[in-house]
Amino acid sequence: MHASFVKSGKNAIPLHAVAAKDLKAFLARYPYLKASGFTAREGELRLLPGKGGLSAAVLGLGKSADALALAAFSESLPDGVYRLGEVPAFCGGAQAALAWALGLYQFSRYKKPSKRAPRLVLPPDVDGEEISRIAEAVFLARDLINTPPNDMGPDELAAAAAALGRQHGAKFRVISGAVLKKDYPLIHAVGQGSARPPRLIELVWGSGPKVTIVGKGVCFDTGGYDLKPASGMATMKKDMGGAAVALAVAGMVMGAKLKLRLRVLIPAAENSVSGTAYRPSDVFKSRKGLTVEIGNTDAEGRLVLADALADADDEAPALLIDIATLTGAARMATGMELPPFFTDDETLAADLMRHAAATADPLWRLPLWRGYEPTLASTVADLTNNPSYGYAGAITAALFLGRFVEKAKSWVHLDIAGWTDRLRPGRKLGGEANSARTLYALLKERYGR
Repeated sequence: MHASFVKSGKNAIPLHAVAAKDLKAFLARYPYLKASGFTAREGELRLLPGKGGLSAAVLGLGKSADALALAAFSESLPDGVYRLGEVPAFCGGAQAALAWALGLYQFSRYKKPSKRAPRLVLPPDVDGEEISRIAEAVFLARDLINTPPNDMGPDELAAAAAALGRQHGAKFRVISGAVLKKDYPLIHAVGQGSARPPRLIELVWGSGPKVTIVGKGVCFDTGGYDLKPASGMATMKKDMGGAAVALAVAGMVMGAKLKLRLRVLIPAAENSVSGTAYRPSDVFKSRKGLTVEIGNTDAEGRLVLADALADADDEAPALLIDIATLTGAARMATGMELPPFFTDDETLAADLMRHAAATADPLWRLPLWRGYEPTLASTVADLTNNPSYGYAGAITAALFLGRFVEKAKSWVHLDIAGWTDRLRPGRKLGGEANSARTLYALLKERYGR
């Protein structure tokens, strides 16, 4: 169980959270707060003194309904043992425990972590092991994304997957070199310009209905010969965010021992500029047999995913999920905090939206509009990775991927940011495991004990 949780705590300090609409009634019960000027605005924190220390802490919620708002407590409070007091239902119970844990995240590989260690008495009927499993998986994804590219290349990403596999008894293998070039030519093409060779990473665990997760593992993306500007390259260590989230979901699934056969495929590469890098106008034959013209070397993510999806699809899994930091168009459409997803499965779409709302791990459905399929045509190959249409880039990228999925009973593509660009409770600046908690909730509902 997470070190910040305790099962009981004598004299634990109560934590109260107050929405703006409830302020008047709350001040009637705690009149001494009124004198302090407390207005319950979002993020406003009051520490109330008592004999020998704190008697309570009070957090304002304003008009927000952020289920992770109570992370502000663990992010700010001094050492001590705390318990939930009066808090609204939307941020209480299991959400409060998860928020507490997420608020304590620190990326400490290169600097000394804070030694502050407040602890929370687990709320009644909250499964501390489950909350801890979720938090630890999110931390794994954040750590992988936050690690700079000099320490997180294809080899290091493979090592992280191998370590997770060993922890849960999963089968692990890596395909690289001549075999990768022959069987996964698009993955090889994207990575051939780097001194750090590309590879396909595979984990297989469990038994039951086949669920396969493909995570984009481009460990750094310069854009290749279609070079990104400096501003576009600044956060490209997050371009393996899909792989990080895939491993986070795998960690939760394996830790919970869900009844499924899980397969994780991570095409790992570094998109570099060199004398051996692939070029605009190159044509490669994909694993599926479709030829692809390289219209833009900065549209590399769909290439590595294509070969991995073709492999995954050959098994006709019950559910095929791919996760990728794929397009700037997705960020333009829904921002950094609301990743879009694409699927033709209406039941799956409804389930994802429901779980996204319940877990406060938001997603939003965008259409797989088949009317844009002709924009993928090339004059010299079966497909181009650079559609002729200048709009709807997230949709055309999803349609490109869909060309490599035929046999899977259900498929969903998630175009995540993998990154937090503004501070909110429990969500620090940097790497983020967008969709991991939603996907786990979906899989737990469908394949749980």
